[in-house]
Amino acid sequence: MFAAFLLPRAMFAADGGGRIAKRDSILKQITGAAVPQAELCITSFGAKGDGVKDCKPAFDKAMKRAARLGGARIVVPAGEYWLEGPIHFVSNVCLELQEGATLKFSPTPSCYLPLVKTSWEGTFLQNYSPFIYGYGLENVSIVGKGKIDGNAATTFATWRAKQKAGQVRSREMNHRETPVEERNFGEGYWLRPHLIQFFNCKNITISDVFITNAPFWCIHLLQSENIICRAIRYDAKLVNNDGIDPEYSRNILIENIEFNNGDDNVAIKCGRDNDGWKTATPSENIIIRNCKFKGLHGVVLGSEMSAGVQNVFIENCTYAGYCKRGIFIKTNPDRGGFIRDIYVNDCEFDEVEDLFYVTSMYAGEGMDNHHFTEVRNIFVNGLKCRKARAAGLVLQGTTAKPIENVRFENVDIDEVKNGLSFSNTEGVQVNNCHLGGYVGVPSTASAKDNLFK
Repeated sequence: MFAAFLLPRAMFAADGGGRIAKRDSILKQITGAAVPQAELCITSFGAKGDGVKDCKPAFDKAMKRAARLGGARIVVPAGEYWLEGPIHFVSNVCLELQEGATLKFSPTPSCYLPLVKTSWEGTFLQNYSPFIYGYGLENVSIVGKGKIDGNAATTFATWRAKQKAGQVRSREMNHRETPVEERNFGEGYWLRPHLIQFFNCKNITISDVFITNAPFWCIHLLQSENIICRAIRYDAKLVNNDGIDPEYSRNILIENIEFNNGDDNVAIKCGRDNDGWKTATPSENIIIRNCKFKGLHGVVLGSEMSAGVQNVFIENCTYAGYCKRGIFIKTNPDRGGFIRDIYVNDCEFDEVEDLFYVTSMYAGEGMDNHHFTEVRNIFVNGLKCRKARAAGLVLQGTTAKPIENVRFENVDIDEVKNGLSFSNTEGVQVNNCHLGGYVGVPSTASAKDNLFK
């Protein structure tokens, strides 16, 4: 089935004032974390910013004191603070990294044991602790102009080549619906921990900090809500250093971020296969605006998205450098779930491989399965690119579940190899788009053009 281009405009009414009203109603629900009044200085607990002394005990003590106080702002002044193990948050804590402060984590894997409840590539399990971790908390924040250095290049960044057996085991446990408490990994399985993970938390703010050298994904927001990520800066180019990964999470504002990542800048996920279907909590109400993209892909939805993704707004974003793909929506017949109500407005890229790519056949996986994904209601208005080396606009549905109800308006690509590639789609509209340059007013015929003289 190929796209039908001329459809009643009423079909696409949600992309006008309805989009703005929906976005603004979501914004009203996003407040981030409340900041506690009490203040604790980390040096009062024995920490030294000399890059040598192990400061983990000081952070553990400060968190315990904050818990007794009912909350506190833990201030980390300028200096390099060496940590031989993770920071585990408690509720009502703001960790303030002042300008010139660096948290530098040990690259020794055993420092991140014992195992904690977490998730890996969409599967719930127990694994190494994320370097900064919170579970079941409220009002947690990381702020300030300081740096978080995962320091993972010598160990964790080398694990990808060894992870296959652990990865396969985790997916088999997912598909067999093995009880999560029996899914124990850690040593010998080579599944890298996240740099920052808030799991089952609400009221979160992460702002201004600089992030580098993460062991795996940089910020993983898992089963959490009411989140602000603002003005974060990245130079995180180790293996799979995604910038921000919301998963089973809702009511999120991501704004004014300067990405420079070794993988996806923002990757919206929602569980893999059986875990996603069982959890049945979509990632939703996510606003990404005023960001500068640089890395593998700008914004990705999937491929772990079996519980569904909806109400995503990508607005007024531009590029800080190369991205392979600008916007990439990916699923396959292993996943099921849905992707719907996606809005892209006024975004610009420079040179990419593909500008806007939606596929229901990601990695060619699951083609013998029957968990087809519903993909519909995608509205793009104002998308620019200087050069797309491979493709401009791509929609790849399946015969069982065509991609439905998509509108492209005001898409401009100066240079592109393949402007459009639509397959298994229904109800696609293209208005005021220039793929491969703008064609101006035609020239008038002259005597030398007369073929019949």
